[in-house]
Amino acid sequence: MDVIFSRLCEAFLINCELFFVTLVFAIPLGLVLCFGARSKFKPLAWLVKTFVWVIRGTPLMLQVIIFFFVPGIMNVKYGWNLPMFGRFSGAAVAFVINYACYFSEIYRGGIDSIPRGQYEAGEVLGMTKTQIFFKVTLMQLVKRIIPPMGNEIITLVKDTSLARIISNKEIIMMAGEYTSKGLIWPLFSTGLFFLVFVGVLTLLFGWIERKMDYFR
Repeated sequence: MDVIFSRLCEAFLINCELFFVTLVFAIPLGLVLCFGARSKFKPLAWLVKTFVWVIRGTPLMLQVIIFFFVPGIMNVKYGWNLPMFGRFSGAAVAFVINYACYFSEIYRGGIDSIPRGQYEAGEVLGMTKTQIFFKVTLMQLVKRIIPPMGNEIITLVKDTSLARIISNKEIIMMAGEYTSKGLIWPLFSTGLFFLVFVGVLTLLFGWIERKMDYFR
């Protein structure tokens, strides 16, 4: 039993690595996509909006498969099999792009929710657009996007299990190996790993929201 639990812990590290890699790259990329969608250059805005629409409108599992096999489809030699890459990299790219698109919509909603009058008042006071953003609207924006961002980040924890579709040996895939041998408890025990992780994140976001109550 100790050996099985130890192997499950090692496999869960794959889930954790995918989670953190996705956040590190998807959060700033989402902001770039948000600005692209709001660009006054119409072709760029249309292109970004269409891309976000396609990504948000198709299953993440399908995207993981597509992004992993694209190098092979395009006859790229070795593809993800290069030494510096691997199946984890293929999954990470799909996750980053998928969540960046969702984050971009959250950013857009947060920016649009700030009353236009605040921007106009700042301009009347002689503030630049940069000053208005950092001194007037930024913290209000952060407060407004924390709840939806928290929901997406918690969903990401559970979605990391989809990496198994391209044979990343994350925790559920590892537990499935024992299930095929007649042991069912490892599969059910994986829920505890996700519950603990989500519980920690829930407490963290609750604390952040309380800290941000000042910016109403």
